[in-house]
Amino acid sequence: MISFKQLPIEAKAAVAAGVVFFSMMLSRSYLAEKLDFRTRRWLLRLQMALFANTLMLMGSLHVWRSTVTTFTRSSAASSFCFMLWKVAVFMFLALAHSSFFTLLFLVAEEPYFFSLAAYTCLGAYIILIFFLFSLGSVEQAYKFLAGRGPKAGTGNKNRTALKPVLAVLLTVVLTVVGLLNASQPPTVNSVEIPVHKLPSTMNNLKVVLLSDIHLGPTVGKTKLAMIVRMVKALKPDITVIVGDLTDAEAKIIRPAVEPLGELDSPLGTYFVTGNHEYYTSDVSNWFELLKSFNIQPLHNENVKIVSPKSPSDWFCLAGVDDIEADVLRYSGHGMDLKKALRGCSSEHAIVLLAHQPIAAKWALQERPDINLILSGHTHGGQIFPLNAGAYLLNPFFVGLYRVGQNTFVYVSPGTMYYGIPMRLGSRAEITEIILRSP
Repeated sequence: MISFKQLPIEAKAAVAAGVVFFSMMLSRSYLAEKLDFRTRRWLLRLQMALFANTLMLMGSLHVWRSTVTTFTRSSAASSFCFMLWKVAVFMFLALAHSSFFTLLFLVAEEPYFFSLAAYTCLGAYIILIFFLFSLGSVEQAYKFLAGRGPKAGTGNKNRTALKPVLAVLLTVVLTVVGLLNASQPPTVNSVEIPVHKLPSTMNNLKVVLLSDIHLGPTVGKTKLAMIVRMVKALKPDITVIVGDLTDAEAKIIRPAVEPLGELDSPLGTYFVTGNHEYYTSDVSNWFELLKSFNIQPLHNENVKIVSPKSPSDWFCLAGVDDIEADVLRYSGHGMDLKKALRGCSSEHAIVLLAHQPIAAKWALQERPDINLILSGHTHGGQIFPLNAGAYLLNPFFVGLYRVGQNTFVYVSPGTMYYGIPMRLGSRAEITEIILRSP
């Protein structure tokens, strides 16, 4: 029997990842009620950071072997430039690994430079892993089609060196492009949506949709103030924030949230939780903070949006908790559609706020009379190559979908970004939705 010490380091990393994952499940189930709130919060976030790092370790070993070990037998291996390259690769990997820990130690009103650098390296790390794998697969396919064995042609040093060099160059170019794209203000996308049974007195009602701002290590007060200015310029009747507003505890990041107090939509500003609110383990404090800024959380509840022109005309605006609350067994929270739509009949138009598209799908299966669902969560994939995964994992990816004859689902690509300050194959968006009566 092979001992743990005899296992290759990749296998050890996989075992470590399994152990951390098991400890996460144990904490969520058996220890949840035995630990005090603050300890449970820190333990969960530390476990998530450790789990991500153990998984990344396998990729980091591949990066090191491809970009450093491959060249150790070359004539340049003893040069000063190669030593600098080794240091640069090591620092790059160290920064990428440290990014997840910035959530624990480096969150403030404005992002720290270290956090921005760490998450930039994480984005570049993802791109680099993709290209190393893709180019390696192309190389193996070429050898197979050429009728050569996998060990054939190993003497061709130029071809061996070409793969990591090309992967690094592509990564650098795409990282720069991604950083430039994300540094731009969100685009304003105006969408007209017909809403069945919307009163004629509410025709052309303007709803501004925000999602996935992710206040935390790389998004701070300056970015949020810019978003608020853009929203106010649109003069919406209603503003809705459909989750993932934050990645930090309310007390720590409160100064960064202050611009939200300037939102002054005449028919109200509303909020529903996303999965990241539950990762903070601080939802109750966030609800209280948002209420102090006249933002109403819809915690499996609804409000009547009454027409300014006719008090007898209204539609039902409902919101559900994010489904991650059920996974985390977050006390007092979890998607409860029946409770959220209590009092909302099919005689009036129903608009539902649900952070994840999968929650939108479940809601329509239970209540097909919902007329419009506003979601976020996917970020449009945020960066290449994650776009494909986000597309495959969500029933609605990004933009407007028609479901049946009288129902629409709109998925925001996100107003900012999560952690990685990059956008590739997606664009941050503030959505201006014009509701049309039939």
